[in-house]
Amino acid sequence: MSSNKKQKVLTVIQTIGRSFFLPISILPVAGLLLGIGASFSNMATVQQYGLESIMGTGTLLNHAFLLMSAVGSAVFANLPLLFALAVALGLAKEEKAVAVLSSGLAFIVTHTTIHELLVFAGEVLPNGELAPNVIAGTIGSVLGIQSLEMGIFAGILVGLMVAVLHNRYYKIQLPTVFSFFGGVRFVPIISTLAAIVLGVVCYFVWPPIQKLILASGALVVKSGLYGTFIFGFMERALIPFGLHHVFYMPFWQSGLGGAMSIDGNMVYGAQNIFFAQLASPNTKHFAIEAARFMTGKYTIMMGGLLGAALAMYTTAKPSKRKIVGGLLFSAALTSFLTGITEPIEFTFLFVAPLLYVVHCVLAGIGFVLMHVLKITIGTTFSCGLIDYVLYGVLQGNAKTNWLMLIPVLIIYFVIYYYLFRWVILKWNLQTPGREEDDQETKLYSKADFQAKQAKKEETAPQAAAEVPAGLEVDEQMENIIAGLGGLDNMENPECCATRLRLNVKDGSKVDKALLKKSGAVGTVVNGQAVQVIYGPVVSTIKPRLQEYINKKRNAQK
Repeated sequence: MSSNKKQKVLTVIQTIGRSFFLPISILPVAGLLLGIGASFSNMATVQQYGLESIMGTGTLLNHAFLLMSAVGSAVFANLPLLFALAVALGLAKEEKAVAVLSSGLAFIVTHTTIHELLVFAGEVLPNGELAPNVIAGTIGSVLGIQSLEMGIFAGILVGLMVAVLHNRYYKIQLPTVFSFFGGVRFVPIISTLAAIVLGVVCYFVWPPIQKLILASGALVVKSGLYGTFIFGFMERALIPFGLHHVFYMPFWQSGLGGAMSIDGNMVYGAQNIFFAQLASPNTKHFAIEAARFMTGKYTIMMGGLLGAALAMYTTAKPSKRKIVGGLLFSAALTSFLTGITEPIEFTFLFVAPLLYVVHCVLAGIGFVLMHVLKITIGTTFSCGLIDYVLYGVLQGNAKTNWLMLIPVLIIYFVIYYYLFRWVILKWNLQTPGREEDDQETKLYSKADFQAKQAKKEETAPQAAAEVPAGLEVDEQMENIIAGLGGLDNMENPECCATRLRLNVKDGSKVDKALLKKSGAVGTVVNGQAVQVIYGPVVSTIKPRLQEYINKKRNAQK
């Protein structure tokens, strides 16, 4: 495959991965509701803490917790639909609302088509029961429709199909007599017809794929500790490329992550298994077969990266420690509390890739340790203190073995500190605060940023000069736009937890220096796919950028 084709494929994969983040970002709220609701509606927990009088069966609080648990479970049960909507939203170039509506419609039509074919084939009987020859778990309920159990893959397929059709036809012009159905109105029409075809294709194609996935999942499970290490290593190694969501989601949401019967229902995927067990009053201990794909991240997010931050701080030049300390403390606290690690990971990734390789290896070992010690703490998004309390402490040590994680975190903190410190000093790595040139220190305090803005006047005036009359200049937004090659070079800016993600028409026009001036920790350019790393503040930068772009374009008209 040529270099250009590889870049195009990578761009498409990154764009799909970017669209995954929206439904993933909903999971913490759903997990919070389910975690608290399931914990305090469980009579064993209520009795353990002597709270029967206020939380016993039939009390107001009991009903409230049952409601919370039901709402959280509903979100996880309907993730395939959320993925269909999110993928269409992320890949649609314009008129995104139409793409989302069309995707929801197509999702329903696809599963309805599959259902009717199952009825025609006698696999679903007229009374709704399954034929005796149907393999358990292969047919389930999707939005109340009996259909093949395709999980998030159905949502992804529908979202991709609708996005392609939408981008091609949302501006279509039909003959005058049919002109009312042209433009955006044509998209849900063509999507509905295409969904029927997709449903037919899935009916014939998915069963063998399903068998292959289940066989692959069984192979992963049988691979034992070796497979656990590979999973943990790859999950971290793919973060710089923005492909980690694409990698781990099939393990969390499909048969690749295992299958288990819970309260008589077959559940597929590591995360689905954990939360089904969380909602079940019959769970005695969460399954390590599922938790092995989640719990390992606690070792680096709550332990290891804190040690790495301290190592970088203590090896910085004394004159720079005050400012470096502020940056590293904020990043370390973010990692510990929320499990968002990219601010600190990218701090050393771009200046010391060797440290990142070491980090990936230690991450893999952390997953293995959790597997060996049978620590089974689940997660919704990232493994920080919040998830640790919800899905570890509140569930009880008997279910999760959460107490055993504490000494592991301490050990990982110590290992990361001494290992990172030794590597930094041994090879004289230019981590923050150790640069030869004072101006190159990547310290992003507000005062330092403003000082650099004042000193560097070569490019900022050019950006400001292009601002239309009547538009209030936002220097940070101007630097972002100029750094990405201008308005005409930018396509569909979105964001995940820490990065601004978008496609550009010409990657060579990206100016990393300007993006650094805008506050970026780093920039990753892969062909037309660009990721600008800002840390958690990106959630406020992205809407400001979109609003600024809209105002600038309107002012230019």
